[in-house]
Amino acid sequence: MANTLQFDLVSPERLLLSEQVEMVVVPGTEGNFGVLPGHSLLISTVRPGLIEIYEGGKVKDRIFVAGGFAEVNPERCTVLADEAVALPDLNRAVLEGEAREIEARLNAAQDEDERNMCRRLLAVIDAKLTALGTIAQAH
Repeated sequence: MANTLQFDLVSPERLLLSEQVEMVVVPGTEGNFGVLPGHSLLISTVRPGLIEIYEGGKVKDRIFVAGGFAEVNPERCTVLADEAVALPDLNRAVLEGEAREIEARLNAAQDEDERNMCRRLLAVIDAKLTALGTIAQAH
């Protein structure tokens, strides 16, 4: 299929998605980048954000990734995600509760390593909440 490319999304646990897509938009560290068939070779780090999968010129699916790496060639885009969650599986109330718990851990942290870990976890939760807000505004 000359008008599609293979997209694979892999988490540490398993292969989450493997399908032919029209286009995929990946949240790269330097900004979002779209991948179409015939894309140049690219390796990029991935920041927390939404991967958008297109079909028929419209977003067909959105998946939150917490970071990772993307490898692109003319026929394929592979994202190795630290964590990947389908948007319907994200729950604002649960995320806000987790954020409160981590903020309490951050305030009680005795060393810089623990504080840094808490900050990273809070950044991912913030990105998840932002993703939920972005989707809510689009509807």
